[in-house]
Amino acid sequence: MTHAPIRVGIIGVHPDRGWASTAHVPALRDLPQFRLSALSHSRIETARASAEKFGFEHAMSSTDELVNHPDVDLVVVTVRVPEHRGLVTAALQAGKSVFSEWPLGMNLRDAETMNSLAGEKGVSAMIGLQTRANPTLRHMRNLIKQGYLGEVLSASVIGSGITWGEELEEAFRYTLDPSKGASMLHVPFAHTIDALLFVLGEDFHSVSGTLIRRRRTIRIMGSKEVVPLDVADQIAFIGKLTSGGLVTIHFRGGLSRATNFHVEINGTKGDLLLTSPIGYIGLGGFKLMGAQADETLHPIAIPEGFGADDDVLTGNVRRLYQLIASDMTSGTSQSPTFGDAVKLHRLIDAIEQSGGVARYV
Repeated sequence: MTHAPIRVGIIGVHPDRGWASTAHVPALRDLPQFRLSALSHSRIETARASAEKFGFEHAMSSTDELVNHPDVDLVVVTVRVPEHRGLVTAALQAGKSVFSEWPLGMNLRDAETMNSLAGEKGVSAMIGLQTRANPTLRHMRNLIKQGYLGEVLSASVIGSGITWGEELEEAFRYTLDPSKGASMLHVPFAHTIDALLFVLGEDFHSVSGTLIRRRRTIRIMGSKEVVPLDVADQIAFIGKLTSGGLVTIHFRGGLSRATNFHVEINGTKGDLLLTSPIGYIGLGGFKLMGAQADETLHPIAIPEGFGADDDVLTGNVRRLYQLIASDMTSGTSQSPTFGDAVKLHRLIDAIEQSGGVARYV
């Protein structure tokens, strides 16, 4: 069957900066399943400049105009987390399908509200957990499904937040406010734990976490202003999988001079090791190694069918859009949804509320 391209409207596109222009627009331009139809920005001059640069058909300064435009099938929300609920709600009320970047909302209540509305409207509602589309992670998931590890005994993770260290860009100052839902716990840690559960094909039975703020201040790049660091820059997590396996994670703000990203999964038949010098699972740079029985740990190549693990920023987003296109035109269920977002928000909420005591999820 052939389908007309899905007409995309993106909220908040700047011609020179931002996640929309960096990742979403290049990804969509590569895919014939989509058409760049409309964009909006609070300044109409900026919207027109973006439309001309990227080849959008319509430029608007109003969100309401974009979500109600007849040439928009899918509304994409890539702006700051505090704006998600209002923009997503407007798109859903207009009866449009939505793709929102993660986090879906500032808290669990926001996410549940948006998910319920999407269900009432009967539209597609996808969340930007794009690491699930990464070729290395999908190959790991396949290996585990095929029994490479045998029974999973444990998984150990070290991660780095990159930001929330010594310096922070001005654009991310809002992530220092715990009420905004965009801290290290909510973004790089959440992406990492979601990817780990995706690879394992499991959920948690119980979780606990300890959140510590070791740095009291952080410096804003450019201005050199020193401001309070009011969110955790150290996260210690322990979880028991539904299968009984143990997961431990330590996330640190900033970058380490030693290990920045390390995932080791141990099983009764084998072991898998995923590393990266970058520190954050969403940025890639992966090296996958494994061993079974008496083998020495060795590199594992990614089969051609999973795609090349290159240009990670655009590549993961592009591959996720391919899954979204299949879901919207062919009725498959491959892309992460608002329902998945609620599950992840619920997990993060349980960690925040645990105070180091196990909570059931």
